[in-house]
Amino acid sequence: MTDTLLPDRPTPARAPAGRAGGVGAVGMVLGGALSVQFGSAVAALLFPRTGVAGAVTLRLTISAVLLLVVCRPRLRGYDRGAWVTAGAFGLALAGMNSLFYQAIERIPLGPAVTLEVLGPLALSVFTARRLASWCWAGLALAGVALLGQGGFDRLNPAGVAFAFGAGAMWAAYIVLSARVGGRFPGADGLALALTLAALLTLPLGIIDGGAVLLEPAMLALGTALAVLASGLPYTLELLALRRMPTATFAVLMSLGPAIATLAGWLVLRQALTLLECAAIVLVIAASIGAVRVSAAAAARPEPR
Repeated sequence: MTDTLLPDRPTPARAPAGRAGGVGAVGMVLGGALSVQFGSAVAALLFPRTGVAGAVTLRLTISAVLLLVVCRPRLRGYDRGAWVTAGAFGLALAGMNSLFYQAIERIPLGPAVTLEVLGPLALSVFTARRLASWCWAGLALAGVALLGQGGFDRLNPAGVAFAFGAGAMWAAYIVLSARVGGRFPGADGLALALTLAALLTLPLGIIDGGAVLLEPAMLALGTALAVLASGLPYTLELLALRRMPTATFAVLMSLGPAIATLAGWLVLRQALTLLECAAIVLVIAASIGAVRVSAAAAARPEPR
């Protein structure tokens, strides 16, 4: 899943100093993406024991505890607007993770991430307000239509709906991440929002997973999941952003559906048809194109 729990991403102060630095930064971004998607595959392996809601709770709770220990966020000095923003961010985190995990229980990981990425893609299109962006959106819709030709029945309609819902929550996460980053220092806002998300998912997680969630083996796997899906990719992406432009970073992150397909095939033994693979390629191309248009629009000076 391309849902790395990342606060507002900083813009790098400068471009890579050299070829070696650029190659290293690309490796960090791809390593982070591999960690996220293989983390999602690991989560799917937990579903038979913990249930979907149990796996969500396990990941969010352990991630929240780890981040609270690292950040030790202060609770005083914020106005009502800051707390409302952090609360909305927590809701988005809880919804994004819950809906995505419900999706990957029902449909293969690759198509799930492909449908989910349409949320950020739509946000990019609406933000750029360029004709070229709408053309890329059309290509993405063509990819979805092609995915449907493979049979949404085969994919499970509920799983498709959950993936679309996760995409909407991901778009909300991106918007709220920027706002929280502007109101809270460092990753404090993320730590507080993640704690709320864990609390929101806790009741259903306990009902779904029960005492299994407290077994040492499950706690160990949950910790590994939290590190794979949150801690490791966050660190790698933060280091990469210091060495490359954000536009390049976003383009590389668009490869998420392809990496998810690889993780689903290697870990979960999920095979896809050629038609489904072609659909995923179209959505990836559309995402890369929309990111480039958005970056060009942001770089263009406003007319006086």
